[in-house]
Amino acid sequence: MLEHPAITRTLRTGYPEPVDSCHWGVDYFGDEILFGDDIVDVGGDIVLQENLEKYLEDVLGFKFKIAK
Repeated sequence: MLEHPAITRTLRTGYPEPVDSCHWGVDYFGDEILFGDDIVDVGGDIVLQENLEKYLEDVLGFKFKIAK
């Protein structure tokens, strides 16, 4: 029985595409960046957009509060 190459590759490696073809790099926190991910360049530090609030708090000392 023939199987689609993407299925065979996923079963063998865990990824439907070769990892190198979708891997862009890593962000400031070491999280993998894939092509197409939203990133922010903060003075040379590359941060995934989803990690931006953490970066602002941990690295730059921003304090997030709720207006009361």
